[in-house]
Amino acid sequence: MENLPSCPQCGSTYTYEDRGMMICPECGHEWSPTDAAEETVAVIKDSNGNVLADGDNVTVIKDLKVKGASGAIKQGTKVKGIRLVVDAADGHNIDCKVDGFGPMKLKSEFVKKN
Repeated sequence: MENLPSCPQCGSTYTYEDRGMMICPECGHEWSPTDAAEETVAVIKDSNGNVLADGDNVTVIKDLKVKGASGAIKQGTKVKGIRLVVDAADGHNIDCKVDGFGPMKLKSEFVKKN
Protein backbone atom coordinates (compact mmCIF):
# COMPACT_ATOMS: atom_id res chain seq x y z
CA MET A 1 0.00 0.00 0.00
CA GLU A 2 1.14 3.58 -0.66
CA ASN A 3 2.65 5.70 2.08
CA LEU A 4 0.41 8.81 1.97
CA PRO A 5 1.01 11.93 4.08
CA SER A 6 -1.12 12.74 7.11
CA CYS A 7 -3.65 15.57 6.96
CA PRO A 8 -1.91 18.91 7.70
CA GLN A 9 -5.06 20.26 9.33
CA CYS A 10 -6.22 17.50 11.70
CA GLY A 11 -3.34 14.98 11.54
CA SER A 12 -5.49 12.07 10.36
CA THR A 13 -3.67 9.16 8.71
CA TYR A 14 -6.71 8.11 6.67
CA THR A 15 -5.97 10.38 3.70
CA TYR A 16 -6.42 9.38 0.08
CA GLU A 17 -5.58 10.78 -3.35
CA ASP A 18 -8.25 11.77 -5.90
CA ARG A 19 -7.39 13.43 -9.24
CA GLY A 20 -4.07 14.81 -8.01
CA MET A 21 -5.46 16.20 -4.75
CA MET A 22 -5.03 14.75 -1.27
CA ILE A 23 -8.28 14.47 0.73
CA CYS A 24 -8.94 13.86 4.42
CA PRO A 25 -12.22 12.00 5.03
CA GLU A 26 -12.33 13.02 8.70
CA CYS A 27 -12.19 16.82 8.41
CA GLY A 28 -12.82 17.28 4.66
CA HIS A 29 -9.57 19.21 4.07
CA GLU A 30 -8.20 19.05 0.51
CA TRP A 31 -4.66 20.01 -0.51
CA SER A 32 -2.23 19.55 -3.32
CA PRO A 33 0.77 17.34 -2.46
CA THR A 34 3.06 19.67 -4.45
CA ASP A 35 1.94 22.69 -2.37
CA ALA A 36 2.82 20.90 0.85
CA ALA A 37 6.34 20.23 -0.43
CA GLU A 38 6.86 23.90 -1.34
CA GLU A 39 6.06 25.28 2.13
CA THR A 40 9.03 26.99 3.74
CA VAL A 41 9.73 27.94 7.31
CA ALA A 42 9.90 31.69 7.91
CA VAL A 43 13.27 32.85 9.20
CA ILE A 44 13.57 35.98 11.34
CA LYS A 45 16.96 37.70 11.37
CA ASP A 46 18.44 40.46 13.51
CA SER A 47 20.05 43.66 12.22
CA ASN A 48 23.33 41.83 11.47
CA GLY A 49 21.68 38.95 9.59
CA ASN A 50 21.94 36.38 12.39
CA VAL A 51 19.00 33.97 12.60
CA LEU A 52 16.91 34.46 15.75
CA ALA A 53 15.16 31.69 17.71
CA ASP A 54 12.72 31.57 20.62
CA GLY A 55 14.52 32.08 23.93
CA ASP A 56 17.45 34.05 22.49
CA ASN A 57 18.88 37.08 24.27
CA VAL A 58 19.18 40.28 22.23
CA THR A 59 20.43 43.86 22.63
CA VAL A 60 18.63 46.97 21.36
CA ILE A 61 20.83 48.81 18.82
CA LYS A 62 19.17 52.27 18.91
CA ASP A 63 16.94 54.34 21.18
CA LEU A 64 13.31 53.35 20.69
CA LYS A 65 10.45 55.67 21.61
CA VAL A 66 7.59 53.97 23.43
CA LYS A 67 4.03 55.29 23.05
CA GLY A 68 2.48 56.15 26.40
CA ALA A 69 5.78 56.00 28.28
CA SER A 70 7.75 58.94 29.60
CA GLY A 71 11.07 57.61 28.36
CA ALA A 72 12.57 55.50 25.60
CA ILE A 73 14.22 52.11 25.50
CA LYS A 74 17.91 53.06 25.39
CA GLN A 75 20.52 51.69 23.05
CA GLY A 76 22.34 48.75 24.66
CA THR A 77 19.33 47.54 26.67
CA LYS A 78 19.53 43.75 27.00
CA VAL A 79 16.35 41.72 26.49
CA LYS A 80 16.26 38.10 27.67
CA GLY A 81 14.11 35.22 26.46
CA ILE A 82 12.45 36.60 23.34
CA ARG A 83 9.52 34.91 21.60
CA LEU A 84 9.23 35.16 17.81
CA VAL A 85 5.96 35.99 16.05
CA VAL A 86 6.20 34.76 12.44
CA ASP A 87 3.09 36.36 10.92
CA ALA A 88 3.18 39.77 12.60
CA ALA A 89 1.06 42.12 10.47
CA ASP A 90 2.66 45.29 11.83
CA GLY A 91 6.28 44.10 11.56
CA HIS A 92 6.79 43.78 15.32
CA ASN A 93 7.94 40.17 15.19
CA ILE A 94 9.47 39.85 18.68
CA ASP A 95 7.45 39.50 21.91
CA CYS A 96 9.46 40.14 25.05
CA LYS A 97 9.60 41.78 28.46
CA VAL A 98 11.83 44.83 28.77
CA ASP A 99 12.99 45.75 32.28
CA GLY A 100 11.30 48.99 33.35
CA PHE A 101 8.69 48.83 30.57
CA GLY A 102 7.02 45.42 30.87
CA PRO A 103 5.62 43.35 27.97
CA MET A 104 6.65 44.80 24.62
CA LYS A 105 6.75 44.04 20.91
CA LEU A 106 9.92 44.90 18.99
CA LYS A 107 11.02 44.77 15.37
CA SER A 108 13.92 42.43 14.68
CA GLU A 109 15.69 45.11 12.63
CA PHE A 110 16.36 47.10 15.84
CA VAL A 111 18.05 44.31 17.82
CA LYS A 112 21.21 42.23 17.59
CA LYS A 113 21.72 38.72 18.93
CA ASN A 114 23.99 38.33 21.99
